[in-house]
Amino acid sequence: MLLPPPDKKLKDVEISFPIVYGTISFWLGKKASEYNSHKWTVYVRSATNEDLSVIVKRVVFQLHPSFTNPTRVVEQPPFELSESGWGEFEIAITLYFHSDVCEKRLDLFHQLKLYPEEDTGPQSTKKPVVVETYDEIVFPDPTEAFFHRVQNHPAATVPRLPPGIILPPPGTPFYLASWHVPIFCSGK
Repeated sequence: MLLPPPDKKLKDVEISFPIVYGTISFWLGKKASEYNSHKWTVYVRSATNEDLSVIVKRVVFQLHPSFTNPTRVVEQPPFELSESGWGEFEIAITLYFHSDVCEKRLDLFHQLKLYPEEDTGPQSTKKPVVVETYDEIVFPDPTEAFFHRVQNHPAATVPRLPPGIILPPPGTPFYLASWHVPIFCSGK
């Protein structure tokens, strides 16, 4: 019996994951010093705050070279990093995906902002400075394995399949119009 390869691509199908990446910073107030005035966190999250580890294997945050160990790797959710300091700088954020998701990495850039805009009033220890960017990661022609893993994931936007392709839930046999051979999806 001839079975389709496990990495068979689903043509004309796109899966997207809305994400938010950014920073939140807090002024330390009376605890602030010349070189340590703010505590801040940089992060990558799904736009609905769902777990992104279904697609993301690891995230690398590249901080300013003045930090000890400026290259930080986060290999499990939440994909975030907290630090403290006094200056604003650009943070490079690199997303690495699981092998059945995408072989390419995704490079993002975010400007750490510690100080509020002038028109929002004076700096306060109770009011954080939040700067976020919304984006969508789109995966065209996903593998069947990837499709099965994310088809019911709350963060995924999975469109209707093209005519002739019907994929029931993982773990049940199904038929591909082009193969007409049952295969079993393990959901792994």
